[in-house]
Amino acid sequence: MAKQHVAEQETLGEAMNKTELFFEKNGRLLSYIFLGLLVLAALVYGYRALIVSPRVEKAAEMIAEAQYRFEDQNADYRLALEGDANGAGFLDVIGKYGSTPSGNLAMHYAGICYLKTGDLENAAKYLAKYSHVKGIPGALINAQNYGLQGDIAVEQQDYAKAVKFYEKAVKAADNNLTAPMYLRKAGLAEQAQGNNKKAVEFYEQILTSYPASMDAREAEKLLGSVK
Repeated sequence: MAKQHVAEQETLGEAMNKTELFFEKNGRLLSYIFLGLLVLAALVYGYRALIVSPRVEKAAEMIAEAQYRFEDQNADYRLALEGDANGAGFLDVIGKYGSTPSGNLAMHYAGICYLKTGDLENAAKYLAKYSHVKGIPGALINAQNYGLQGDIAVEQQDYAKAVKFYEKAVKAADNNLTAPMYLRKAGLAEQAQGNNKKAVEFYEQILTSYPASMDAREAEKLLGSVK
């Protein structure tokens, strides 16, 4: 019964919790910074060729259309994924410019769109195709990518796999916003397996390393439930 209760706390509908809404509300800004840094790096390291640079720019313009739909207040994730006559979707970006920074980022967004529409198989497939990058904006997206793969593993009741993804998410972006959230999820996944001792370690790490985080209070409650 305890295992079932823990598992229910992390259903697919809760994959994007209050903390993760940060990514949805600030996704475009993060993406623009992220893409800007990547384009700059590309130019610095030899991508000034007449063929490559225009591809990078066109890909950035195309993904902006899909992101607009993705971030709309009444987002249509299927439309953001597939596009239509009025604008490109993330799959269009991948199909035409998959080797560009925008094409790489589109892999991540496509995974989220599939997750939002309940297609776990394709969600996992596209999230796994995303190549993790360096830099602060990239680190946040990297962490979200690992975290979402962990959420999918939880939904599939593969809790050991979920823990591994959550631990990678913590390492990808060690900050007060995302790291404690993924530590909490790792603890819940351990509880779902009956590994209360390991769950306690994750919760205590939140209180020790991120005492001012939003997840610290929840960690205290969870500790009380397993000790």
